[in-house]
Amino acid sequence: MMDQRRVTYKLYPTSAQIVQLERLHDNHRALYNAALQERMDAYKKHEISIRKGDQEKSVTQIRADDPEYRSINAQSLQVTLKRVDEAYQHFFRRVKKGSGKAGFPRFKSKDRFSGWGYKSHGDGWTLKPGEGFRHGRLRLSGVGTIKIRGEARTPGRPKVCSITRKSDGWWASVVLECETHREIAPDARPALGLDWGVETYATLAWGVESSEAQEVKNERLWQQSSEDLKDAQRDLSKALRGKRSKRAQRHKRVLAKRHRKLANRRKNHIHQLTSQLVKHNKMIVTESLTVSNMTRSAKGTEEAPGRNVAQKSGLNREILDTSPSAFLKALTYKAEEAGCELIIAPTRSLKPSQRCPVSGATVKKRLQDRSHELPDGSVISRDHAAAATMLRWGLEQQGKPVSWLGTDHGA
Repeated sequence: MMDQRRVTYKLYPTSAQIVQLERLHDNHRALYNAALQERMDAYKKHEISIRKGDQEKSVTQIRADDPEYRSINAQSLQVTLKRVDEAYQHFFRRVKKGSGKAGFPRFKSKDRFSGWGYKSHGDGWTLKPGEGFRHGRLRLSGVGTIKIRGEARTPGRPKVCSITRKSDGWWASVVLECETHREIAPDARPALGLDWGVETYATLAWGVESSEAQEVKNERLWQQSSEDLKDAQRDLSKALRGKRSKRAQRHKRVLAKRHRKLANRRKNHIHQLTSQLVKHNKMIVTESLTVSNMTRSAKGTEEAPGRNVAQKSGLNREILDTSPSAFLKALTYKAEEAGCELIIAPTRSLKPSQRCPVSGATVKKRLQDRSHELPDGSVISRDHAAAATMLRWGLEQQGKPVSWLGTDHGA
């Protein structure tokens, strides 16, 4: 099937090209901030809402009067204005939802403005990939042809492009329209139950017997990198006390690179694990994950302050370190590409961590209770029991009746 997939290439510009990239970055940032200021002023002074179409007309006039903006691709300027509009759309959505801080759009400093984008391939940008879409060159209007390194898993037709400046250089993110596919191994298992967790990253169950489960270790990547991050943050704090701005900028880049390395390790772990799961299983049953609920603060209010706030803060950090949303998202689209059936169990009604996978009875457990006793007296881990429960529920959804499934948990 035809779908869209994103591939990221690292740019290797010359010194002269870096100057031009920085120029484009500054001009797009200035446009973003000016568009935001115009909207704010129009509403504060006259209660008029400025729309994206209005600002696109203004940019046309700006390009006619300003040679600097006349040299920039017109569609890329429209993409920047669209990002301002999207920031407002997200703000109004959060206001309407009424949960947490709405987060009004704010002006972008040089470090907070990631980059700019292009619409159609051939209009302001042209991708010239190597064989198999591995490495190649990228031509940008006003910059020239830049060497790039990277590889697309599935070659396709370039659609849109975003240029981003990060702590470790310049990057191009290209969306390809391609025919996505993945292969399932001939010896793939028919079904798998998967329970995500913190103590153990994932528990995999192919049945209710203890010998038919496997645990995926939680690498705890943040803990591995925490000392380096703390050292870099401490050095930056010391540098910011003095007047040596160059020293502060240097330590800021070091800290950003270490955070970037940690993020890349998380992403790499998720992609490797999810690729193996969809390759070796024809059906996967797992639970829905609501990260916002799991990481809700325990501080409470001034009238009713929360308890164990420090412990909850540490747990939240461990939960976010596993990137559960990114894991489920990657598993979802890879299962679709491979033809692996992914079933999401209704956690609230099924209660997999409280239900026996053999009898179907709910057994109340505290968070510290990490084992489950089966009716025959054998003991398995709590996560194994949850994975097996979801597996049997998933099999029942496929028309394979399971006797212990009642009606109390819903479908």
